[in-house]
Order: sequence, then structure tokens, then C-alpha cells
Amino acid sequence: MQHPVLTILPPRERYEAGHAGAISLLVSRKAQFSDVVAGVGRIGMPLPGGQYRPLILPRVPLLRNWRLRLACVAMMRLCRPALTEIHNRPDLARFLARFGPVRLILHNDPCTMRGARSVRQREDLARHVLVCGVSDWVTGRFCEGCAPLRTEVQPNCIDLSVLPTAGLRQKVVLFAGRVVADKGVDAFVRAWGAIRAQYPGWRAVIMGADRFGPDSPETPFLEKLRLQAAAAGVMMTGYRPHDDVLEAMAGAAVVVVPSRWEEPFGMTALEAMGCGAAVVASPVGALPDLVGDAALLAAPDEAGALEQALSRLMDDEGFRTRLGEQGRKRAALFDVATARVRQEELRQAAIAFARRPQQL
Repeated sequence: MQHPVLTILPPRERYEAGHAGAISLLVSRKAQFSDVVAGVGRIGMPLPGGQYRPLILPRVPLLRNWRLRLACVAMMRLCRPALTEIHNRPDLARFLARFGPVRLILHNDPCTMRGARSVRQREDLARHVLVCGVSDWVTGRFCEGCAPLRTEVQPNCIDLSVLPTAGLRQKVVLFAGRVVADKGVDAFVRAWGAIRAQYPGWRAVIMGADRFGPDSPETPFLEKLRLQAAAAGVMMTGYRPHDDVLEAMAGAAVVVVPSRWEEPFGMTALEAMGCGAAVVASPVGALPDLVGDAALLAAPDEAGALEQALSRLMDDEGFRTRLGEQGRKRAALFDVATARVRQEELRQAAIAFARRPQQL
């Protein structure tokens, strides 16, 4: 493309080393050198993919949402992109489609997002932008109740070449991610408390905080969980940078992803498989399709399910090893090289989609 592709991040995403959320990391992983990545606010050290430019919200007497829209239009006029990519903001994608080709990438349930909550909004959106979801589950939710729509799947990815080398695995069961009720971390604490006495040589670790970044706040949920974790013998490390999380996954025998929330993809599970850990995941959202036969499935709130899955893995080293090997093979299907090819295909498709004759 002669003109760059402009990627606009969700307002809360920081394209900064040590502070980046999941979307920023994915954008950086796949970005070409010529890509322009725009986010709200100035930052320190940007992530390596593309060229970061801050969105400058104008000082006008309008709601913040409209000020963001105006800042995005100004960035489009400055960069003159061949395509503008919007992550997780259907309302913004629909507005910016007036000014050039737009591709919308959905990472979460679109039916909960402004601009896509109703069937009418989703049908209108699909007429003006190319809608892509990170999994069949996401695109299925987008199309729910609608007339036939065009949607595409662009799975998240992992760069296997930069994952830490696994050494001798420790007898550690690891939870990594946001420490919130939706992620089922309290179910992990409960399950560990019930079985820990049977496994005196093992440790349980929770790595994460309420949000990404070292300034994550203390919450009532965290305060209560700390007491429960202490009673159950679970260590809580707090927030750690992404590289530290991957190192922990490469050394842990088991990684647990006990989400109650219907995960639209499941990056934690993919990273754990890529690092060769044996994985226990919830049978909800896109997780079953992501892990295939390379993980055990256990519902976090089903009596005994999580306890039994963990016990099965801790009891059988050979099974853990085999499951970890299956996980590596499964993760290779989502390698970044394949994802970059798919991204370029969808970028070209989005430009062609915008240029097609509009149907009356």
C-alpha cells in the first residue's frame, strides 16, 4: 500500500512498554513498519510495531466521545491512510466510515458495545465497514438475530520465536491475568484450598492485578481474595510485566484459565500452550475451540470439576508432558507469520469492500 494503515486503539489502551493491554500487544505484534498506531495521550517508550502518534482531543465544549471522534478525523486527514482499523469501538467505526475505508476488529462480545447492541445497528454497521472478529464465537454474536451479514474471522496470534525457552518445570499451578471475578480466580483459590493438603510439594501462584499496569488499584474483590488466598496457601504476586508472565508460564507445570466470562478468544490459554504448560480451561466462549484437545476443560463453579482437573494433572507427570506438547502444536496454528498474511488479506478486502457499489 502506498498510503499507511492507521490503527486507532481503544481509549484505555496504552501503546507503551510495561503498560500495554492485550489489544496493544497484538497490534504491535502484527504491525508493519509503515503502520500508524494512534491512541489517546502521550506515552514514554512505545511498543515496537508501527509508528505511534497521540490523538489530540480538541478543547471544545462537546462530550468526550465527540472529541475523540474529531481527533480521529484529524488523524485521518493528517495520515491519509489507505485504511483505518478500529478495535472494539463499533460506534467510532461507523462514524469514521464517512471519511474513508474502515475495518472493525472485535475482541469482545459486540452485543455489549455502543453502536452494536441492537440488530438494526449491527446490520447497518455491516453495510459500511468490514466487520472482523477474533473468533467464530465473536462473529456469531455479531450476526445473532440479523439477516445474513458478511463477517470475517481474524484470530489473535502469538510469536512463538520470542517465547522463553522452557527448562525444568516446577511444581507450580499458575493463574495469570486480570484478578477479577469474571476470570474465575476465586474459583481457583477455592479449588486449591480443597486439594492442597494432598500435594505438599506443589505451589499455587496468582500473577496479576485488577488492571494491566503497575498503577492498578486495590479493589474490594482483591481485598477479600487476599484473605482467601492466604488461608488457602496461594501466593499473589500482583501485577507483573508481560515478559515476566511468559517466563512464569514457561516454568510452571500447569496454567489454569478458569473464566466465568465467555472469553471471546483466550490469549492467556494460547500463551500458556505456546510455552508448553499443561492447561486447564473453562468450557465457555471461544476457549473450547481455541484449545481443542490440547487442554482439560473444567467449569469453575461446577462442584469438584476444577479440583478434579488439577488433581489429574498433578498426579500424572507423563500426562502433563503430553498435554504440554499438544499445546505447543496447537499454538503453532496461531503463529504471527500466519496472522500477518491473514491481516493483509483482510486489509485488502476491507478496501475493496468500501469501494463496492452501495446496494439500495
